[in-house]
Amino acid sequence: MSAHKLSAHEVRAVCDPCEFDFETTMELPSLSEIIGQPRATEALQFGVDIESFGYNIFALGLPGTGKMSFIKSMLEEVAKSKPTPDDWCYVYNFSEPHRPRALKLPAGMGNELKRDMEKLIEHLKREISRVFESEDYQRQRQEVINALQRERDEVVTALERRAREMGMAIIGTPAGPMPAPLIGNAIMTPEQFMQLPDPIKEQIEQHRRELLSEIQAVMRDLGKREREARQQLEELDKKVAALAVGHVISDMLEKYAEYEDVVDYLKQVQEDVINNVDAFRATAQQGGTQAHPLTAVIFDRYKVNVLVDNGSLKGAPVIVETNPTYYNLVGRIEYRLEMGAFITHFTMIKPGALHRANGGYLILDAKALLSNPFSWDALKRALNDRQIRLEEPGEAFRLISIVSLNPEPIPLNVKVVLVGSPWLYYLLQAFDEDFRGLFKVKADFDVVMEKTKENVRKYAMFIASRCADEKLKPFDKTAVAKVIEYSCRLVGDQRKLSTHFASICDLLREANYWASRNGHDFVTAEDVKMAIEKRIYRVNLIEERLLEMFKDGALLVDVDGEKVGTVNGLAILDLGDHIFGKPTRITARTFLGRGGIVNIEREVAMSGRIHSKAVMILAGYLRGKYAQDKPLSIGAQLTFEQLYDEIEGDSASAAELYALLSSISGVPIKQGIAVTGSVNQHGEIQPVGGVTYKVEGFFDVCKVKGLTGQQGVIIPAQNVHNLMLREDVVEAIERGQFHIWAIRSIDDGVNILMGIEAGERQPDGTYPEGTLHSLVEKRLTEMTELMRKLQQPGERRDGGNNGRD
Repeated sequence: MSAHKLSAHEVRAVCDPCEFDFETTMELPSLSEIIGQPRATEALQFGVDIESFGYNIFALGLPGTGKMSFIKSMLEEVAKSKPTPDDWCYVYNFSEPHRPRALKLPAGMGNELKRDMEKLIEHLKREISRVFESEDYQRQRQEVINALQRERDEVVTALERRAREMGMAIIGTPAGPMPAPLIGNAIMTPEQFMQLPDPIKEQIEQHRRELLSEIQAVMRDLGKREREARQQLEELDKKVAALAVGHVISDMLEKYAEYEDVVDYLKQVQEDVINNVDAFRATAQQGGTQAHPLTAVIFDRYKVNVLVDNGSLKGAPVIVETNPTYYNLVGRIEYRLEMGAFITHFTMIKPGALHRANGGYLILDAKALLSNPFSWDALKRALNDRQIRLEEPGEAFRLISIVSLNPEPIPLNVKVVLVGSPWLYYLLQAFDEDFRGLFKVKADFDVVMEKTKENVRKYAMFIASRCADEKLKPFDKTAVAKVIEYSCRLVGDQRKLSTHFASICDLLREANYWASRNGHDFVTAEDVKMAIEKRIYRVNLIEERLLEMFKDGALLVDVDGEKVGTVNGLAILDLGDHIFGKPTRITARTFLGRGGIVNIEREVAMSGRIHSKAVMILAGYLRGKYAQDKPLSIGAQLTFEQLYDEIEGDSASAAELYALLSSISGVPIKQGIAVTGSVNQHGEIQPVGGVTYKVEGFFDVCKVKGLTGQQGVIIPAQNVHNLMLREDVVEAIERGQFHIWAIRSIDDGVNILMGIEAGERQPDGTYPEGTLHSLVEKRLTEMTELMRKLQQPGERRDGGNNGRD
């Protein structure tokens, strides 16, 4: 194996506009499907079609891949062919007033029932008033009253006649009728009574007691007769009201005859109206003025609260709830303050997203759902129970229970789609035992797709669709080609395209802006290129300041000459809105000892676990390569110069190993060549991330310090397809001002970095003279011999006591 020097066409995938069969995107049809997501599309289709319990969907992927918009458009298309779900209403429960009754009606009939009930009550007010004002009702009522009056007059007359016979009269008192003695035709006074002889007094008292007993018996009979008369009047009122109500409500019973629950409710309404007929009569007597509060409360019970009205829907509902609080999800019971107290009513029950999506599809943002207290548990409970139950979320935490409504639960049939990030999905998989049973369909949205001719054309159609939807200027084929190249750069792969369409759309909008500024009728490659450059210019201030520090020598990185034990490594800085590469000087110092390789960053707790592991792998490489027949008698220290943040990752392990080999052998390293790549214990180079940014970062430093034609970067061979270098870097490579080498092993890069061969072990176990490995092995042998001499008893400085007293 040997290093491969890359040509200009290998470091950037160029999209040739001549391959397109169109001049501008105006010639292309709009794209009606999502591209690059076959796995997610199939999973969504499966999840939508299967009707078994628990097959709700979790759509996971990075933000910006178009998950939400695609899922919504797909479900809306599927929903068109689905049946429209029923309306749901809450009505008064006459047997349990605290538990409003839920009624189900075909779509659109909920509001129709509401209007019919409003008309019914108004009609009843008029009809009941008319019936009770009729001559027939007044005659029958008067007959009952007159009969009672006649009986009362006859009884009173007989009682007065009996009292006269006893020389008594009946007078009215606050305690009721009472007997009183007479003198002639006048009532006897107490003084007159006291002047009478005792026998006469006793006789009068005897008559008074007899008459009082008769009065009480008569009054009991009259009271009983009055109650009978009142009952007769009530029965008459009910009979008349029943005739009036039955005549009016019969049409509604016939209209809703096929809906058993509605018929049962209407019959209860009929019975309740008859029992509360006085409220209707009182309203009529007020002559149409505002009803008394007490009668208004009675009339409120006949209202219909249309919770869900699907009358305007064509197919199943698709609801996107962007703020899934508990109340927005399962509904709420509202209260109003009256006379210092909070009161509620079944008409104050409000629907939630689950009610509106019942019979259809509900799309929720997983992060927002989990961020709202009680929402996640409420959703799981509703899905498990297959019903929506309206409860106060804090009821379990109240010290004192309050009286509220407990509406009947509504049966739930909904397909829930949660949209979230991968880490949320795997977090729920690991720690929520209910999640696996409720969300059995995983729709995984990829961030990349294959760069095939078909997908490239679909990409162009996507650009055409965005231009049409957002009224952007059409893109010509050169601009489309630049967008394709930018997409490859986003994913860092010449063979892939990005599905992060949010970033692509931003580029389209900005390119359209610059096309307008440049006076172009179509967006061209020049406009796309300017959009990219201007975006970078807006965010790369820190990068430019670092380049100034490299140029001024504040950051020590040499890009020419040779040094022992010093190599240029490459790191990446991610600022959130901008990523760029930054070269870093890595130095190694070796010396006699048995301390092994000391990672200075680890000693001061600035090294991450992966980087610490990588340094230990270097020790494994050295022992496996050079310590098969002798121990290593060497100490070494590695560090990243002028780096003051934590170091993580193993992408600099190859550069660290080159620095160690250079320090041991004394062979200098060319400072104009930087290295990136991971290495294993066998010296094999492994791929790393961000190779494009790393190469560009070193190129920029070389450019500001002066290109010599000898500078370049060594990268892993496995990362060649990840290169999507800027055009200025490609041009420098084409002119021979900059170079990139791809290697598969440490040995492949030795000649490039040090100007000598690495050397392969010969049959006698030695390396060819003058090669790097021979020099390293020779030096290690010398250090081993020196260590042995130092350990001989006659040469110990401590006199043989091993340094202990």
